[in-house]
Amino acid sequence: MKKNLKRIVSLALAAGMTLSLAACAGSAKETAGTASGTVTLTNVSYDPTREFYVAYNEIFEKYYLEKTGTQVDVVQSHGGSGGQARSVIEGANADVVTLALAHDITLVENAGLIESGWLDEFEGNSSPYTSTIVFLVRKGNEKGIQDWGDLTKEGVAVITPDPKSSGGACWNFLAAWYYAGQQFNNDEEQMKDFMSQLYANVTVMDSGARGATTTFVENGQGDVLLAWENEALLTVSEYPDEYEIISPSISILAEPSVAIVDENAEKDNTTEVAKEYLEYLYTDEAQELIGEYGYRPSNEDILQEFSDKFDLNIELCTIDDFGGWDAVYEKFFVDGGIFDEIYGN
Repeated sequence: MKKNLKRIVSLALAAGMTLSLAACAGSAKETAGTASGTVTLTNVSYDPTREFYVAYNEIFEKYYLEKTGTQVDVVQSHGGSGGQARSVIEGANADVVTLALAHDITLVENAGLIESGWLDEFEGNSSPYTSTIVFLVRKGNEKGIQDWGDLTKEGVAVITPDPKSSGGACWNFLAAWYYAGQQFNNDEEQMKDFMSQLYANVTVMDSGARGATTTFVENGQGDVLLAWENEALLTVSEYPDEYEIISPSISILAEPSVAIVDENAEKDNTTEVAKEYLEYLYTDEAQELIGEYGYRPSNEDILQEFSDKFDLNIELCTIDDFGGWDAVYEKFFVDGGIFDEIYGN
C-alpha cells in the first residue's frame, strides 16, 4: 500500500505538471505567433531531452532563418513520455512530438492526429538518436552493484520511474526482463519471481526519468538509479566526484522516436517547418550535438567519434526481441499485465 501511495501521488503531480506545460506551450504559441514574420513550432518531448533541445533549437532556428529568412520560435514541453502523449491527445497543441518510444507516438496516431506510416517518414525508424539503460551509483559503489542480479539483493534500494507514465521506465523493465530470460532459460515463472524481487527493492517510483534523477541525486535517496545513459552521463559530468556509471552485462537499444503531429501542423500551417525541424536532426551538425549531450548519434561514423563516452561493447537487445511495442504493451503494461502482477497491484 505504501509503495502504491507513493506512485499515485507521483502520478498526480506529474499529471498536473504536464497539463500546465501544455497550457504554457499553447499560450506561448499564440503570443509568439502574433509577431510579424515569426513561425512558432511546439515540440512536446519527454523528460531528459530538456538540455539537448535547448541547444538544438538554437542551431535550428539559426539555420532556418538563414535558409528561408523566416524566424522560428520553438516552444518546448517536457514530462513523462506517456503523460506527454496523453496531453497531445487531450489537446496540447504540438506540431511535433519527440518521445521516448514509438508506442507513445502510436497512441497519438490512433487518436487521429498523426498519419499512418510515420515510423518510416524519417531514417532509422524515425529515431535520429538512440540510447540505452545503465546504472548510476554513488562514488565507490558501496553495495557492489555490477549487474541486474545485484538489484534483487536485500538492502539494495532501487530508484526507477513508473512504466505506466514513463517511457524510460518501460525500457528499464524490458532490459531487466531480458536479462532474467537469459538467466532462467526464458522460464516465465522464474523471470516473474526475479522481477518481483527487483521491484520489491524499488523505494521511490517517480512518474518520469527526470523526477527519478532528482530523487536519487538531489534528494539523496536510493543506492542505484536505473537511468537513461544520457541522464547518467549528465549527472556524472556535473558531479564527477560523487557518482559513477555501471554498464550491466545486458541492456536494451532504446529508440526514442519523432513525428509530425499532422493534424495540428496542418491547422497551424507549420507542416513544412516541422518536417525541416525533424530532418535537421540527422545533419552532421545536429548529430555532433546529439553525441555531446549524451545520446547515441544514428550516424555510425559520428557515433564512433564518441566511443570514449559510450560503452559500445555492451550487449543490447531490441524491441524486436519482444515482438514489437504492441505485443509488449499487451503483455506487460496494460492494466492487469505482468508489471501489475509483479508489482503487487
